[in-house]
Amino acid sequence: MTEVATARRSRITPEREAELYAAVLDLLREVGYDALTMDAVAARTKSSKATLYRQWGGKAELVAKAVRHNKPGASAAAVDTGSLRGDFHALTKQSDDCEMEQNSALMRGLAMAIHGNPDLLKAFREHLVEPETAEFKTMLQRAIDRGEVRADNPAIEYIVHMMIGGFAARTMIDEQPPTQAFLLSYIDAVVLPALGAPVPTT
Repeated sequence: MTEVATARRSRITPEREAELYAAVLDLLREVGYDALTMDAVAARTKSSKATLYRQWGGKAELVAKAVRHNKPGASAAAVDTGSLRGDFHALTKQSDDCEMEQNSALMRGLAMAIHGNPDLLKAFREHLVEPETAEFKTMLQRAIDRGEVRADNPAIEYIVHMMIGGFAARTMIDEQPPTQAFLLSYIDAVVLPALGAPVPTT
């Protein structure tokens, strides 16, 4: 039965999957999570609702996977510049300012929806929070192995909180979208010092 289920879930090509995810994100930006329906996704993508449910199970998983797919470039674990600062900067530069502004608006809307939707919270934890936490831990382990960060530094446990916090707080506190320049400065002024990692003085 498991093999049959896997076969059913793998019928959609990667190209078609990317198209579906892009359409889901467009709908999210237009109507928000609560008003988004599988009927609307089916109509927008010219898919059958049965196919969508067979592939993703429901709206929460579809949305979480669409957001995950939308993340630019390589994962944190795959970026390896030879220094922790270089890795953080390389990750940040994968999105331009326009993409950051769009993603910031999208995530603000989803954050509100998550509070009232246990299924969406579960899907986000499974498909975004836990994978990204594991990726950052891989990146930090390389920094520990290089001697840049001490293994017992308590800030290691809060790396995802710090990275998301800088991105999210920019709009709330400064009433401006996050930008590359802001996040690169934040990494150098806050994240790296908290980890005890080297930061250039010039």
